Amino acid sequence: MKKSPFDKFPHIETDEILLRKITVADVDALFEIYNNKRLFEYTPSGLKDTKEAVAELIERFGGQFEDRQMIRMAITLKIEGDFPVGVFEIYGYNADVNMVAIGYRVNERYWGKRVATKSVNAVVRFLFDLIGINRIYAEAVPTNLASLSVLENCGFIREGIARQGFYFHDRGVVDGVIYSVLRSDYHKDDSI
Repeated sequence: MKKSPFDKFPHIETDEILLRKITVADVDALFEIYNNKRLFEYTPSGLKDTKEAVAELIERFGGQFEDRQMIRMAITLKIEGDFPVGVFEIYGYNADVNMVAIGYRVNERYWGKRVATKSVNAVVRFLFDLIGINRIYAEAVPTNLASLSVLENCGFIREGIARQGFYFHDRGVVDGVIYSVLRSDYHKDDSI
């Protein structure tokens, strides 16, 4: 029987990071993320301007998992304890194609510390080795050079541009770059 990323909530751990379920106790840390305009410059969703709005968002995360729509995990660094320094998303699961999409957002205080790269690598290993996913893809706007670099450093291949393929609440329709990695790519390259 084929596994799904929604069979059980993921708990992904490496020597340096832990990706875990987000709880209401994370509201302060997530407010730092969801209220930072620089973090939302390249994403279609809007900022959350109160901790109450972030708490409501956290409450919805459980339902999104139960409805098999999206998995949102806190990214924590073991040297920082249990403090979430980012949010990782797994969504767009298609059982027929055996693929999922990923996304990530890291607190600005932790930019340049390879948090996104370490998280992507950990999730890729989890999805390929433990779940058996065949294709993982990610989308980013062409101007989000940091995210494009993370994907390339993690072995993702640039597939092309979805011209006017995404809607941003504050900018309207924008282009998006699509990257992917296949399980066969991953097994060819142990650096992923």
